[in-house]
Amino acid sequence: MTTTLRTRIRDGDPDAFATLFDDYARSVYNHAFRLTGDWATAEDVVSLTFLEAWRLRARVDAEGGSLRPWLLGIATNTVRNTRRAARRHSAAMSRLPRDTAVRDFADEVAGRIDDAELLAAVTCALDALRRPEREVLALCVWSGLDYAAAADALGVPVGTVRSRLSRARKKLAAAVEKNTAKKNREPGRRRAQVRDGRTPAARPIQEGNR
Repeated sequence: MTTTLRTRIRDGDPDAFATLFDDYARSVYNHAFRLTGDWATAEDVVSLTFLEAWRLRARVDAEGGSLRPWLLGIATNTVRNTRRAARRHSAAMSRLPRDTAVRDFADEVAGRIDDAELLAAVTCALDALRRPEREVLALCVWSGLDYAAAADALGVPVGTVRSRLSRARKKLAAAVEKNTAKKNREPGRRRAQVRDGRTPAARPIQEGNR
């Protein structure tokens, strides 16, 4: 990111913003998906992020490096606002009369994924994190920002980023370990029964995509 391009963005040059979008839209999209887990919502977040970046363009310094941390910070705030709006919408919908439930095929599709148990463990672990911890994890681990860039994106001290990331890693490790141990204790994972003093040569084959 050159100083000239930063100046053009701050001055509201449409071509400069087009370049900014081309360079970082995919990064913003990936970051939004990691925070929301929903592709459609991530697409909305990308649009809202660049609209907000246009609105805040006067705050861009003329000198500096990549504007990626700045955009990811805006995206993080956009996700927060989107979630608040979704909660309000959900609360409003819950007050309406309920129609007959329609079967949701999402779980059935997920169940056909070879590593569905690992996916479930990771999802459970992420749900155990607080929002600030998920945000730091997404910025530092998935988006590859260093501590200083993540701190700048979130508007918090570097020490706060370090502590949040440390807590997030510990919680993830503990949650995955707990989930894995629970899976291993399930009846379906017990060893095959011994018949007549011998272990059956063949075991039932689990259906799936293997």
